[in-house]
Amino acid sequence: MKMPLKQNVIYTLSRTSICISRLNNLHYYNYHTKAELNHQLKNCNNLLSSTSEHANIVKLGFINDTFTANNLINCYVRCREIEHGRKLFDEMAEPNVVSWTSLIAGYVNAGCPKKALFLFGKLVEGGNVMPNEFTLATVINSCSVLAHLEVGKKIHARVEIMGFQGNLVVCSSLIDMYGKCNDVEMARRVFDSMEGKNVVSWTSMVTAYAQNGKGYEALEIFREFNGKTKMVNLPNQFMLTSVVSACASLGKLIAGKVTHGAVIRRGYFSINVVATSLVDMYAKCGFLNYSLRVFSKISNPCMIAYTSMIAGAAKFGHGKLSLELFEEMISRNIKPSSVTFVGVLHACSHSGLVEKGLGLLDSMTRKYGIVPDSKHYTCVVDMLGRVGRLDEAYRLAKSISVGPDDGALLWGTLLSASRLQGRVDIATEASKWLIAANQQVAAAYVTLSNAHALAGNWEHAHGLRSQMKHNGIYKKPGCSWVEIKDSTYLFYAGDLSCDRGSELLKLLRELEKKMKMKGYVGGSKDLVFVDVEEEAKDEMVSLHSERLALAFALLMVPKGVSIRVMKNLRMCRDCHEAFKMISEITERDIIVRDVNRFHHFTNGCCTCKDFW
Repeated sequence: MKMPLKQNVIYTLSRTSICISRLNNLHYYNYHTKAELNHQLKNCNNLLSSTSEHANIVKLGFINDTFTANNLINCYVRCREIEHGRKLFDEMAEPNVVSWTSLIAGYVNAGCPKKALFLFGKLVEGGNVMPNEFTLATVINSCSVLAHLEVGKKIHARVEIMGFQGNLVVCSSLIDMYGKCNDVEMARRVFDSMEGKNVVSWTSMVTAYAQNGKGYEALEIFREFNGKTKMVNLPNQFMLTSVVSACASLGKLIAGKVTHGAVIRRGYFSINVVATSLVDMYAKCGFLNYSLRVFSKISNPCMIAYTSMIAGAAKFGHGKLSLELFEEMISRNIKPSSVTFVGVLHACSHSGLVEKGLGLLDSMTRKYGIVPDSKHYTCVVDMLGRVGRLDEAYRLAKSISVGPDDGALLWGTLLSASRLQGRVDIATEASKWLIAANQQVAAAYVTLSNAHALAGNWEHAHGLRSQMKHNGIYKKPGCSWVEIKDSTYLFYAGDLSCDRGSELLKLLRELEKKMKMKGYVGGSKDLVFVDVEEEAKDEMVSLHSERLALAFALLMVPKGVSIRVMKNLRMCRDCHEAFKMISEITERDIIVRDVNRFHHFTNGCCTCKDFW
């Protein structure tokens, strides 16, 4: 028989039931509050809302919850308030790999890659938390930003030890790092070791080649990508931008146009960086009108787009157009960069706008807070030298403190200007600097020898040539090339062993006869012949590499299509005069890209107006 419960027992059971119910409700409330807090944290995009949520987390007692604290760190990282995130990180009892990785990534994104490396060192030193693939990829990215090859190799060794050598994310970061550290061989080795590749890894390899001046290799990898992964992966905007840049460096117009088509099909033209790379590519391929057309279609051109267009116009000698673009840029409240000023000063130099150029140099610090560096002063030295103000140019060059690489450009510019102006004294000083710095040594000897020869100092000229031979110094051979139907044909000065050599010689002799009927006299003042018989001089000039390339193009390129010739050295004045006449005789548009600039010949004239 059941006994009735006593009153105090009933009361106790009742209270216990109420407490359990309240605990369950509290747990349910906390679960939803925590979930809601974390959801709110993911949507925070400013410091005020982040600190407000931080206060709520503290009040509700979730500050020691690692998952919530990590979301709060990420919140501060997104808001670029990295020090707030660091303070929270330092207060965490047991930060996990996500905590470490979030903060390391925050430092990289905030432009503090050295702090990211330091923090990674602390992580490794502690040994309590093992880095994962995202930690490694992020810290490798720090090495990319710093171009720190030595540290990058050490982290690569850790990747191998930890068994991440086959990880897509880590390997793509390694390729990018080696590319930015100019170790393309190692980048390719990592790339080839990958069993599976995605569009990111292919993009990293294409970009590594393009950024290191290996345009042919970049295009070859792109072709391989299209052949192997066409049905699986499509090129992204970063890959296409790198391919366009490779086409620009090589002057590969046809490949550039094909890539332009891919950009349009993929809907990437609206991305400023992609459109800007197309502006640059068309200008470097010799088609400034195409470049202007692309630029005009950019709805809201940024500083980089304006800079590319300014530099492109400058290379063609269109100084006024460059200045108009610069003024338009300023009127739209777009602040110019240091590179913008290099472009606009270059434009003034190649158009004889000296006073305007000097005014722009003065405005850099005064109006825009940009301190001129050696590149800007090199443009000014060139500007002054071209108009015969060599003494001012020399004083300016001497006043600038430069390293070997920048100095080579500065003093090499002064050397060329002094030779053209017949200033052997300044040419001698410039050559001495280059030879002492072991920069452009062959060019320094040859240019100084030519300067002495032009001044009639044959003994000095012969002495310098003998010294070159004795020291085993040889001038880089002049070569030119043309692109026809996506194939490149290369020509060297005086070498008739090229394709259709006998036909080229016959055509050049026919053209020379027609030029002489128009008053052409070969052998201009800037050509120097040492130990060459008089009757051989005309023959040597007529077989310069750019003339052989032009003759080949005249045979191969149909009328109505512009001929583009590229050369690895500066075009000589004699060939410049010849090309003007040939453009009139053959009624052809001829575009020459030499090491310094573009020349567009049409109807017997050149866009440089003979000022170059």
